[in-house]
Amino acid sequence: MGGQISIQLSFLISRPSSAIFSPLTIGNGSMTLSHRIVLAPLTRNRGLPLDPDAPPTNPNRTWYPDDLVATYYAQRTTLGGLLISEGLPPSIQCNGMPGVPGIFHEKQIAGWKEVVSAVHEKGGFIYAQLWNAGRAAIPQHTGGPTISASATPYSTDEMYAYPPPGTSTQVKYKDFPPEALSVEGIKKQIDDYVAAAKAAVEECGFDGVELHGGNGYLPEQFLSSNINVRTDEYGGSPEKRCKFVLEVMDALVQAVGEDKVAIRLTPFGLYNDARGMQRLETWGYLCKELKRKHKLSYVHFVEPRYEQVHSLDEKNKFLESWGMQNADLKFFRDIFGDTPSFSAGGWSDKNIWGALEEGTYDALAIGRLFLSTPDIINRLKKGLPLNAYDRSRFYGPFPDRDVGYTDYPVYDDVEGSGGKLVNGST
Repeated sequence: MGGQISIQLSFLISRPSSAIFSPLTIGNGSMTLSHRIVLAPLTRNRGLPLDPDAPPTNPNRTWYPDDLVATYYAQRTTLGGLLISEGLPPSIQCNGMPGVPGIFHEKQIAGWKEVVSAVHEKGGFIYAQLWNAGRAAIPQHTGGPTISASATPYSTDEMYAYPPPGTSTQVKYKDFPPEALSVEGIKKQIDDYVAAAKAAVEECGFDGVELHGGNGYLPEQFLSSNINVRTDEYGGSPEKRCKFVLEVMDALVQAVGEDKVAIRLTPFGLYNDARGMQRLETWGYLCKELKRKHKLSYVHFVEPRYEQVHSLDEKNKFLESWGMQNADLKFFRDIFGDTPSFSAGGWSDKNIWGALEEGTYDALAIGRLFLSTPDIINRLKKGLPLNAYDRSRFYGPFPDRDVGYTDYPVYDDVEGSGGKLVNGST
């Protein structure tokens, strides 16, 4: 229904008058965005290895951002625009992939400070997304056992994207089941989140932090009934499965202030084998408690029908099996009321017009087309076509890190650079 309304409204709304280009206040009034298109958090694996000469028997496990990463974010910065960083692991144990710069080592903190400065110099804002992969990793990469809410292996044959160091063969997640976090271990994860948030805001200068609470990573592993089979205070009911996420958010708010804290959620997600039931009961309770306890900067949801590894038909079958074939985000918007609400998942220059006027969202987060089109805001204003993206260059590490990263042209340079537009022309 929402999509139909958006399409109908798009014919009635001109580009200059679109709510997309109207201001939006977040951070409880501390920050005013000049427009409502946000750079979605995107894993790019472009960090440099702290120990480039490490042998396969003891591989490098710490990556840091440099001036190339700063250039990438600066290219996508607009005056008063908001960027959300790629997911930043608070520790080596949290990191799900090689090439991802964390925020737990002094060199990482120095690199992210450079990134933030580059964004601020152009008048933009940037939030750091805090990412704990949990069981969505392998011990060969983290250097220790993977962790989760419970010792629940993957139920699928999904392969880890990168062969273990020193090998050329991918491995299955389920062959490396996680260890269940003890209560003491849970507290350690929360402490790591807090240290990362303080480093981000107080040392690097990020304007705030967003907890990655979705996509089947550690927070959602606690929320998902098929993964979290605990019988203690952290599992066994929708309310108890929310306890970890609520404690993390309490700690982040205490550490850096609720005006600098946000959360991303995927209540209908399937990624990383998240197949839990009681979706509305679990995420509904979580959202009600977050709203009751905190005045967050914003909340960030992924659309119900958007999925990273499943087709639309496949996702619709899952929703139908849950009796949620008409699922949308309005249920959660109604819970959060006046808390600014972001939507991500499948937005493009074709379907954004009229979406904000419908009233369910306050801003739209765009990933792949923002990745490929550094001047996307200008092109949206003028009705210019966007750059086509090269999917093969989404995820590094690569020796030629700039290709498919910082070499996407602005519109005036498309023809001279040989870049391709979405419509296929150059």
